[in-house]
Amino acid sequence: MASRRSGVFATIVLFGMGLMLGLDALVSQAYGARRVEDCEHWLHTGVWLAIGLGPLVMAATLVVFLTLDRWGLHPDIRGLVEPYLRVIAAGSWPLLFYAAFRRYLQGMHIVRPIMFALVSANVVNAVANWLLIYGNLGFPALGVEGSAWATTAARTYMAAFLYVAIRREHRRRGNQHPRVSLALDLSRIRQMVRLGFPAAAQILLEVGVFAVATALAGKLDPVSAGSHQIALNIAGLAFMVPLGLASSGAVRVGHAVGAGDLMRAVRAGWTALAASSVIMLAIAAAFFLLPGPMLRAFTDNRRVIEIGVALLAIAAAFQLFDGAQAVATGILRGAGDTRTPMAINVVGHWVLGLPTAYVLCFVSGWGVAGLWIGLSVGLVFVATILTAVWWRRANGMLRARETYVEADLQVRLQSDR
Repeated sequence: MASRRSGVFATIVLFGMGLMLGLDALVSQAYGARRVEDCEHWLHTGVWLAIGLGPLVMAATLVVFLTLDRWGLHPDIRGLVEPYLRVIAAGSWPLLFYAAFRRYLQGMHIVRPIMFALVSANVVNAVANWLLIYGNLGFPALGVEGSAWATTAARTYMAAFLYVAIRREHRRRGNQHPRVSLALDLSRIRQMVRLGFPAAAQILLEVGVFAVATALAGKLDPVSAGSHQIALNIAGLAFMVPLGLASSGAVRVGHAVGAGDLMRAVRAGWTALAASSVIMLAIAAAFFLLPGPMLRAFTDNRRVIEIGVALLAIAAAFQLFDGAQAVATGILRGAGDTRTPMAINVVGHWVLGLPTAYVLCFVSGWGVAGLWIGLSVGLVFVATILTAVWWRRANGMLRARETYVEADLQVRLQSDR
């Protein structure tokens, strides 16, 4: 129930956070070029964008809140959703600030505070839930509303923690740290949105196709639907690995591009893809050889486990491609290309994958396995095309580097004469 309530808000705020993805390339490229003052300019731009997006996210959440009676929810469920949405909307600004602070820090290769913030925020959330849901230590027992306040508190904590980390980093530089104006720069806002909008849209498209697939699975029998949800949760957990590699790859490629070291940018991109391939093949082997223990962590229903084993076998087949498409998207973002991944995702997931999944599931009668095979077709297409796009871009970088080296050599030879 909690995941469904938060899913409504998460879908709305996800797009706003996606707009911050442009900072990966903008900050890392500026840092690679040793323009530290430009990095801080982009930080301020991200903060200004978060300030502007906050009311929009809250307004969209309010629209959902005001139209709940049209969703056909059970009155008891609606009574739980309303206070949750009302409170969770208040966490829009902290979450958006956190996204801007995180992109700034990791773009400058400062990642330890991010890790510590995420880990400790889970502790804050757990303690706040214990206090506010059940009313321990004299706090009011707020139930679902208490869960929303706990989540908001954890998000506020993450934003505050990273703000302090940024201030400490600036103080550490002392007089070497540039003094940058806080004034709003609309040209930078436009540049950031131009780079971040396709990335945000691509995320929503990818999340959306799996949401539609889950809705389609809900049309099947409860056992198939339950197996789908459990297997999807396991595959989603595995996806966190290439997602992290995508972020690191974006930063490393962007840093090298900013430094003008195109050879290093190419190596960084292929290294990220190679690391993803090795890890995802290991995960695929685990899915294929040890599906039972993973599934039994969620259920003891023998029929659900049987179907889940088949679904994890399909998941094992597409792990390599799932990792490749995520990492390729990241390294292309680091090189400043966010439109290509968006376009390829539309074609792969919505034009190819989802229709194939529907036909295999409902027309051919393959059930939930057909749904997963169809989605796998989309993933394979997206991974293959994006990897080919990176290969072409990497070759272009190498050719540009060779041209520069040859021109520099000619200049030196002429000066020697």
